[in-house]
Amino acid sequence: MLQYRILPVTAFQQNCTLFWCDETRQAVVIDPGGEADRILATLFDVGVEPVAILLTHGHADHVSAAPELARRLGLSITGPHPDDGFLLQALGQQCELFGLPPANGFTPDRWLAHGERIPLGRTELTVIHCPGHTPGHLVFYEAKSQLAQVGDVLFRGAIGRTDFPGGNHSSLLASIRERLLPLGDGVRFIPGHGPMSTFGVERRTNPFLVAPGA
Repeated sequence: MLQYRILPVTAFQQNCTLFWCDETRQAVVIDPGGEADRILATLFDVGVEPVAILLTHGHADHVSAAPELARRLGLSITGPHPDDGFLLQALGQQCELFGLPPANGFTPDRWLAHGERIPLGRTELTVIHCPGHTPGHLVFYEAKSQLAQVGDVLFRGAIGRTDFPGGNHSSLLASIRERLLPLGDGVRFIPGHGPMSTFGVERRTNPFLVAPGA
């Protein structure tokens, strides 16, 4: 069974997330946007064995600590989709623009594509490409637990911004409607910022999804 811990990091309170298999204690760190020491301390506190770092997309508040964490833990960086490569290369400029600690651009050890499976102990995560907030945004979904980390695609009562470079409002809505909501109303999701919700609650109440013409 998949377990999780949410650790908000950076001034943007970005939800860095730990997913782990409760049988093997193998874990992945999703979107380490900053505060590497806190993330390391949390891994030790939970008592899991990190095996990879996963990135949903290339924005600085989601990726800035990934290279440091990878170096200190001896792990690979996996994801996002290659369409977000331009954002990772511009990481330094992003950090300066948003007032985050300096960081250098990087290339992950492995890009990911829609439909790939990432083994995690005795379970696996499914990779879902959901462009719109960024062109290469990914969601990580675990079917048995009906749990997803959706990054900045969907929030409780809101959707991701599309006014950043590469954003596209119609693509974002299509990603939500065609790739996330069909997974089922009971799926719980962890957004990139803020509290959890379910796809069912958002389908019925999210003003961006229920408004006429949405």
